[in-house]
Amino acid sequence: YSSERATQPFIRANCAAIPENLLESEMFGHVKGAYTGAIKTKIGKFELADKGTIFLDEIGELDKSMQAKMLRVIQKKEFQRVGDDRTITVDARIIAATNRNLEELVENGEFREDLYYRLNVIPIWLPPLRERREDIPVLSEYFLNKIAEELGCEPKKLSGEAMDALIHYSWPGNIRELENVTERLVVINQDNIIDKKMVALVLGIRNTDSYAHPEDEYNLKASTIALEKHIIEKALATFHTNRKAATALGIDHSTLVKKCQRYGI
Repeated sequence: YSSERATQPFIRANCAAIPENLLESEMFGHVKGAYTGAIKTKIGKFELADKGTIFLDEIGELDKSMQAKMLRVIQKKEFQRVGDDRTITVDARIIAATNRNLEELVENGEFREDLYYRLNVIPIWLPPLRERREDIPVLSEYFLNKIAEELGCEPKKLSGEAMDALIHYSWPGNIRELENVTERLVVINQDNIIDKKMVALVLGIRNTDSYAHPEDEYNLKASTIALEKHIIEKALATFHTNRKAATALGIDHSTLVKKCQRYGI
């Protein structure tokens, strides 16, 4: 909204939802007769996004051959439609998203290192919902109002205990799961106030006096991440600069920067 591209096209593309054999055609277009079923020339998403922005969701799902073609359009700002030898130049800002760890994919040889660094210009790390539980009350209220508007009814409210249940749940499905759970609560709840038993029913929690999944208490990875994040935040608050904090923590400055990005610090 603040950029010079605000009035230009914003094109979305879900890399995981498009069949692999159609992905190149969807991204770059094709000419009539390029393959069986190509009865007319089609403009691809990159061409549609010219002078604007293209959002590549689930970028980590691209296969190696498509990664190479994606790298070319990012580096040279040009591509060819399927079945055509004419080069098309495009000026599109690229925003990419993934729920996979691209650094691990690069190490495992599943994602091109050069493409990763071309995409990783301004990274924004979004922590999972279970690591920012303070957002749950605000998000829940937003979804309750949104769903009520869609259904044409008065917004329902969560009791204090019901909200506690939502806050202490592990949320493996993150915000999408929270939205779906909230919608189910609105649809099946007869009263205007949603209580903890209804939340427990929807979340599949048998013991309503203990909302968190029992495995959360013994989740070593989650506990280690939480502790590391806490120590980094404390070091930054004490030493005020990344370099001094990194020295105190006994790690490289670049490592600290990556961890801050990963944890949203």
